[in-house]
Amino acid sequence: MSLPKNRTLTINKLFDAPLSVVWNAWTDPKHLVKWWAPKGMDVTIIEHNFSVGGVWKYSMPMPNGDSFISEGTYLEIIPNEKIVTTADFKPMTTNVEIHVLFEEDGDKTKFTFSVLHETEEYCKQQEEMGFYNGWGSTLDRFAETLQSFL
Repeated sequence: MSLPKNRTLTINKLFDAPLSVVWNAWTDPKHLVKWWAPKGMDVTIIEHNFSVGGVWKYSMPMPNGDSFISEGTYLEIIPNEKIVTTADFKPMTTNVEIHVLFEEDGDKTKFTFSVLHETEEYCKQQEEMGFYNGWGSTLDRFAETLQSFL
């Protein structure tokens, strides 16, 4: 299924790590805590039920003492290939779907991270709010974490 371009923001990466390493780092909570937040932020796993219908919920403490909560429900999981989940990043982003695709490319992994928004306007708003900077920073941290496994 192709996602509607006018409501989807996408980041493509080629990670210098085998698919099994990338998949494990993305799905195992003991690894998630090393990269899920942007640099300089910590994350606490509140819940992580990695199965279709399973719920995930993570918390990041903010400098002002509040917590930034990210949570969702897994809709589709194809091991080493695809993850689809609902997602809310309260208070900034709500009711989106994340589609993550993994593809083996020799000893590297092609990675596609897409976020589907309810409306075109909401998608544009999220892009202007810093989608590419925020997720770009997180995915850079993810790439650094991958190198620690090699």
